[in-house]
Amino acid sequence: MTIRHLLLTTLVLIAACTTPGPEQNQSKATATTSSAVVEPVLIGARSEKLPDNDNVLFWTPAETEVGFRTIDKVAPQAVRVVKRGEKVREFRRAQGQTLDVRFNIGDKPHDTTSYMKDYRVSGIVIVKDGEILLEQYGLGRQPDDRWISFSVTKSLTSTLIGAAIEDGYIKSLDDTLDQYVSEMKGSVYAGVTIRHLLTMSSGVKWNEDYTDPNSDVARAGRVQFEGEPSPILGYMRRLERALPAGEKFLYSTGETDLAGYVVSRATGMTMAEYLSKKIWAPYGMEQDAVWFMDTSGHERGGCCLNMTLRDYARIGQFMVEDGAGVTPAGWVKEATSALLPIADDPEAGGYGYFWWIRGDMYDALGIFGQMIHVDPKEKLVIAINSAWPYATNTDYSMARLAFVKAATEAALAR
Repeated sequence: MTIRHLLLTTLVLIAACTTPGPEQNQSKATATTSSAVVEPVLIGARSEKLPDNDNVLFWTPAETEVGFRTIDKVAPQAVRVVKRGEKVREFRRAQGQTLDVRFNIGDKPHDTTSYMKDYRVSGIVIVKDGEILLEQYGLGRQPDDRWISFSVTKSLTSTLIGAAIEDGYIKSLDDTLDQYVSEMKGSVYAGVTIRHLLTMSSGVKWNEDYTDPNSDVARAGRVQFEGEPSPILGYMRRLERALPAGEKFLYSTGETDLAGYVVSRATGMTMAEYLSKKIWAPYGMEQDAVWFMDTSGHERGGCCLNMTLRDYARIGQFMVEDGAGVTPAGWVKEATSALLPIADDPEAGGYGYFWWIRGDMYDALGIFGQMIHVDPKEKLVIAINSAWPYATNTDYSMARLAFVKAATEAALAR
């Protein structure tokens, strides 16, 4: 099995990258917490040793520190570039010291640095009113390094659906999937709408257990390189119905890949091309992103866009700015409303269009500790990248919630 196949299988299993683009800025940030303006803080030794094991589920902690920022070097043929534009939307930097965030996890006191070290965080940036209050890197990461997003990508896929509606490529969320993806005609997905996909309420049976080799997410991973022209579509056609559509939330990475096919089929562009055209270039992202593809050459709608930490924050800022005219009026409010309840999740009070909702705030979340947190009322964005030792873990999730709460309080009190 090739390195690409090993990596691709694992990325699909956990679903929930860089071909050379323009030369990256290699300037180094100053490691200081006090200056005329807030500057990036760098902590941790840096390694360039690529993982010996190509399966990310079995990478050691040291290997994830390198692997999550260098997946493109393992499988360069399996990524597509999302091109940036000529101009960068620069964040202002706050005057004075980096934001002081202090809080407890259980009985143990923490600040930003100790939290990052104890919970294997590679980057945190906090932006309030378009101004950086804190930017800190760990695990040897530098500001120019991209980091894999895992399922944070899902939230961008839903945003591209909104853009396609605004552009007239998609008429309505109540259009059916098979209007755009003809391969799904005659399958269990006949009659399932785009809205059902975006709220993960198709009613189609799906098992997302990453530890079960016979789960749907595992088997869908294995078919990715078995020779079908569109392997994920072939797998999804064979699924069975569990409930009527629209009744219940059931997390399914496969359905986010279907949503990605809606984008590419409706627009006639690759997902990378459309993302570049609608957001990456015009909004002023600072670096090219790269997007992992399946073996048919289609980007994963549910996983694996890779970008810099500040570009994660720009996605949040784009949402604070109500979609910057890219999505229809009212789209962001609708997409980030609790449309369906979620049980057994410590971080979510409901689910929108591939966004996790908590009151008036919302998150894009990815396994191993990836997050974009948006508080639109306060115009606050917190982006966090991590290399947790677990794909999902309640203790790590609750620690992150504690940090976000403390950081929000500190930002509002500044």
